[in-house]
Amino acid sequence: MKVAFERIIPDEKNSFRTLHNTVPISGFRWEYHYHPEIELVYVVAGSGTRHVGYHKSNYTDGDLVLIGSNIPHSGFGLNSIDPHEEIVLQFKEEILQFPPQEVESRSIKDLLELSKYGILFHQNIKNDILPKLKLMVETEGYKRYLMLLEILFELSQCTDYDLLNKEIMPYTIISKNKTRLENIFTFVEHHYDQEINIEEVAMLANLTLPAFCNFFKKATQITFTEFVNRYRINKACLMMAQDKTISECSYSCGFNNVTYFNRMFKKYTEKTPSEFMKNFSHNKINMDLNPEKEAKARVGF
Repeated sequence: MKVAFERIIPDEKNSFRTLHNTVPISGFRWEYHYHPEIELVYVVAGSGTRHVGYHKSNYTDGDLVLIGSNIPHSGFGLNSIDPHEEIVLQFKEEILQFPPQEVESRSIKDLLELSKYGILFHQNIKNDILPKLKLMVETEGYKRYLMLLEILFELSQCTDYDLLNKEIMPYTIISKNKTRLENIFTFVEHHYDQEINIEEVAMLANLTLPAFCNFFKKATQITFTEFVNRYRINKACLMMAQDKTISECSYSCGFNNVTYFNRMFKKYTEKTPSEFMKNFSHNKINMDLNPEKEAKARVGF
């Protein structure tokens, strides 16, 4: 999977960019990319995949995430279905221009520091922020700037959130090994439904097997085997949401043994496949993987 640089151009008469996307999914930017601007993404409704830094999981019933500067991430239209609506703010930290010792701005500065890990906000703050974001889209100039400060301050007072990553993702890990990682990620994307020979992947990376294992663990903080299993389980979740059977999901995602598939599914979602399908059918499930296990199994893809 390529990691592309995105150049952000501020809106006319403003120092940052505000987007209100209501076009079909085909019109969204979903590939893995990065930019120096901090990004606030509010998915008004719907489901899809959030991929921020090492973290990759699914969301349903909308999403509100603050992404720090230069953190690689995918657009939130990834794996979503129409209708999909989102509001996005993209701004550089320097436009805020806080005096060094200003007490009033301390909470916002702390918020921006936390954004380097990716911040997932929960339902209460989402309901409060949405009207302000919609109003913000309709304004410009200094009024829009003041509204940005107000929204950031309100977010900085919120304690109902999760950090998506346990550590800051050093972009140099991706950029330094970009071509090698792209080749590995692309191979998994194309072969996750088949048996994957790790020695073949090591050869693809032009490394010996021990060197490959060390390289991949250092770059992604998890083993290649765990990476593949998590990728397959993520695909299985999406298939189950489309009413596929457990057996179909297991074999279509590269698990040749349903018992092993059930064990891996429980490990990464803390639900059995049957529980997942039952809860999803009643619209009571949050498709995110357990935050603690998500942090321990950081996937840079």
